Amino acid sequence: MQISSLLWEEIFLMKMRKGVAAMTPQELAEASAAAMWNDDSASQRLGMALDRVAPGEAVLSMTITDQMTNGHGMCHGGYMFLLADSAFAFACNSYNQRVVAQACAISYLQPVERGTRLVAHAREISRRGRSGIYDVRVSTEAGDVVAEFRGQSRVIPGTHLSEEK
Repeated sequence: MQISSLLWEEIFLMKMRKGVAAMTPQELAEASAAAMWNDDSASQRLGMALDRVAPGEAVLSMTITDQMTNGHGMCHGGYMFLLADSAFAFACNSYNQRVVAQACAISYLQPVERGTRLVAHAREISRRGRSGIYDVRVSTEAGDVVAEFRGQSRVIPGTHLSEEK
């Protein structure tokens, strides 16, 4: 299921009426994702969809277009990295803290043809203090794993949502 930008905006407004302090962890994750999505022109312009978010977890998807292919006619690895990195970003920013990547690595497991819809599922492995570790599995819609990504996160000052109601 893909959630449109308009729907993320509606989710954000609905959650903000409740106030940050009264939100459940799931509501906080959704409101934080909606706030980030509104300003994430890179992910949106590449045709990514934010399919699901939960505390410490996110699922994004993207279809590989002709413009995303390399000299071999396959998906350029940088686009798979971008998708995984975006899923990582939404997972580690799901607690209403501003979080950035400190380090990332990716292993490409098999080539991807144009027209393939990729799904990146990010999940939290560890979160302590200002640091976190997240794994992202990039698969085709059929479930074939095409890349594995690990990201290390670092909390920076600020929040996505105002603490005031």
